[in-house]
Amino acid sequence: MSEEPVLPRIRPEIAALPAYRQGKQASPDAFKLSSNENPFGPLPGVVEAVQAATSINRYPDATAARLRARLGARYGVSPDEVHIGAGSVSLLAQLLSAAAGPGDEVVYAWRSFEAYPSLVAVTGATSVQVPLTADARHDLPAMAAAVTDRTRVIVVCSPNNPTGPTVGFDEFAAFVEAVPSDVLVLLDEAYAEFVTDPDAVEGHRVRALLERPNIVVLRTFSKAYGLAGLRVGYAIGHTRVLDAARSTAIPLAVTAAAEEAALASLDAESELLHRVAVLAERRDRLAAGLRASGWDVPQAQGNFVWLPAGERALEIAAVFEEAGLIVRPFAGDGVRISVGEEESIDRVIEVAASVVPR
Repeated sequence: MSEEPVLPRIRPEIAALPAYRQGKQASPDAFKLSSNENPFGPLPGVVEAVQAATSINRYPDATAARLRARLGARYGVSPDEVHIGAGSVSLLAQLLSAAAGPGDEVVYAWRSFEAYPSLVAVTGATSVQVPLTADARHDLPAMAAAVTDRTRVIVVCSPNNPTGPTVGFDEFAAFVEAVPSDVLVLLDEAYAEFVTDPDAVEGHRVRALLERPNIVVLRTFSKAYGLAGLRVGYAIGHTRVLDAARSTAIPLAVTAAAEEAALASLDAESELLHRVAVLAERRDRLAAGLRASGWDVPQAQGNFVWLPAGERALEIAAVFEEAGLIVRPFAGDGVRISVGEEESIDRVIEVAASVVPR
């Protein structure tokens, strides 16, 4: 007779899911380029704002009302058209849970953000993955063609993580017009602040232009604003759609410190723009150097670049690690390299040149 304890029954599709795997941590003498973090510290005023949030014995404002009001004014919408969550990924989970369930389908490009398959599986819905184009972009016509009467949500990631290209403004507008109005379209813009392509989609502008209540835009303070450790993001959308997300949210998930840090970050707009410009210049220089060494790097518009390493992804990532560069491999597909400290740029190019496909 087995002495193993009887465990609670877990949904088989959940038991089969791999746990989310974040970018590998780095030793003090290595560059961590695996998690798309901002190499700069908090913006001016942020640390002081967090330190002033001393009432940690009290619950935070569950609605993050001040931050919603500030963002509403920024984007020309009402506070009720803004929803705050513990990072944009938590908002994505809420919206998926609100709109999709067993028997439904969720369409997204692949490869894209690695959390998408797991988040969809948790809802009980089925993932419909549409392959990227040869140049690592979303194939929006194919995604529109993949919509069926079971489709409840479509996720569009621009710039696409981990490959880098954006979706164009005009092509996104045409795509939304081709999608049934009762299908929720989530535009994941976690890296939008780094975009320098003038033709790229801007979620708040396209929402205002099309006046389609099925569009929700997701953004975060984790990347450009450098608040990855505090977990705060926001969604912009129709009030009733966001109310559904609010209903699925874990209460009080956004801390008072996170709200104060986000508000202080918005006060430091000029420094933010300077830092983003620095990182965008490093990104473009890094991408150019990699291309010059022989790598076919796709359009890079986030704070990272993509090496289409294919089956050599794990092998090549190990070479980078030996050189003190912690990068993010995606087995069978490629290697994502975050834009980090200035001192890392030439070293990345040098190592990449040593493993370029011949």
